[in-house]
Amino acid sequence: MSMLDSIAAARVSGPEPVAEGVARFEYNFPATDEVFTGHFPDRPILPGIFQIEIVRQAAEAVLNRALALQEIVKTKFQRPILPGEVLKLELKITAVEAGQSVRGTFTCGGQPAGEVLLKLS
Repeated sequence: MSMLDSIAAARVSGPEPVAEGVARFEYNFPATDEVFTGHFPDRPILPGIFQIEIVRQAAEAVLNRALALQEIVKTKFQRPILPGEVLKLELKITAVEAGQSVRGTFTCGGQPAGEVLLKLS
């Protein structure tokens, strides 16, 4: 299964609009997902690149069009995301010159899990 397929299969809900330019999503990656194989052998966690790609795919779902990554402006991984946890994403999209500024804020179990800021076009 590819990363794109894995993320699509893990999406439980969303996009759910909550305000102008803001939407919520939920994901759940089961322990059987291949993403956890070897990452890491004794303590599986969701790779950071998945969080970046989740934000890009979520923005595509909200805007209903393909988007290309132009720049990773910021990433902040605050806690590991474990197999079977419900991962909540709040996505804020702002139009900027030549594209979109997209901020994704992740939480798990009510705790901050990470933040991703991308420029997409």
